[in-house]
Amino acid sequence: MPQESLLTPPAPVAHAQPLHFAPLRRPAPAAPQRWRVEDVQALLELPFDELLFRAQTVHRAHWPAGDIELATLLSVKTGGCPENCGYCPQSAEFDTGVQAQKLMSVDQVRHAAQAAKDAGATRFCMGAAWRAPKDRDIEKVAELVRTVKDLGLQSCATLGMLEKHQAVALRDAGLDYYNHNLDTAPEYYADVVDTRSYQDRLDTLAHVRAAGVKVCCGGIVGMGETPVHRAGLIAQLANLDPYPESVPINSLVRVPGTPLADAPPIDPLDFVRVIAVARITMPTARVRLSAGRQQLGEPVQALCFLAGANSIFYGDKLLVTGNPDADADRRLLDKLGYATRSISIEQDEHT
Repeated sequence: MPQESLLTPPAPVAHAQPLHFAPLRRPAPAAPQRWRVEDVQALLELPFDELLFRAQTVHRAHWPAGDIELATLLSVKTGGCPENCGYCPQSAEFDTGVQAQKLMSVDQVRHAAQAAKDAGATRFCMGAAWRAPKDRDIEKVAELVRTVKDLGLQSCATLGMLEKHQAVALRDAGLDYYNHNLDTAPEYYADVVDTRSYQDRLDTLAHVRAAGVKVCCGGIVGMGETPVHRAGLIAQLANLDPYPESVPINSLVRVPGTPLADAPPIDPLDFVRVIAVARITMPTARVRLSAGRQQLGEPVQALCFLAGANSIFYGDKLLVTGNPDADADRRLLDKLGYATRSISIEQDEHT
């Protein structure tokens, strides 16, 4: 094309027709970030100071208040579970000294929930050792949920695998959160439990989401898994759409009589790394220090808070295993200068 033609204005168009524009369309929402296992593993392998810096940067951006949520967990139906989870003292297959008990009464749960509230907890979680509750069990638990809600607490339940209609019934009773952990990476799952599949876990989470109940879902480290399995667990959690609002990270409590009683303990700094990567990959989740805190000690717990943990299970027992007592937790939080979450359910963050 001759050079001067670039400067020559175009000739007018005869009988020009009015222009018709297609209606504006909103761009499709961006797909959630997909975390590859190798990307998560690369985070886990960062120099420790760099990893904590990144985690703390993400944490401050999404949790400027810097508060710690206190949640209390009560075993409302203990022991006798037909599953064979290698970490669990409540399995009927293992001789751990845990005796099967019936579901607690409404009055018992009300008393425990009130005590938890008086001690500063804002979320009350109820666990029942079922593989999958029957509908009549759901009716009873729904009454417990209503009891907890009447006290002004957030409610959470972990009851095993749920059907769609059961998740709806719990939602209608006022359940805020349902806990159903993935435990570990998919490829290591069968080494831990073989009475259910990984897909069973994912199906229950889908039913909970579809019912409109928030998801509490995490896992356990220190079960003999490799670092790539830890990366696989975090990737699974972070790639849920959406990822869980609450992510409990447990350090295995090695209970005599369970198959994992002799598992080598995880290095405490590796545990802190898992917390940090959970924070980076799930920025708006409450990352909770759960089982195994008693063995971590104060310095490691302080590092976990620095890495982005902002929730703890609060009280002297987690289902049937030990936990630091409430006074010890208060002293630690006071020494670190942390405030505890005290806002109402209606003002809950990121919901």
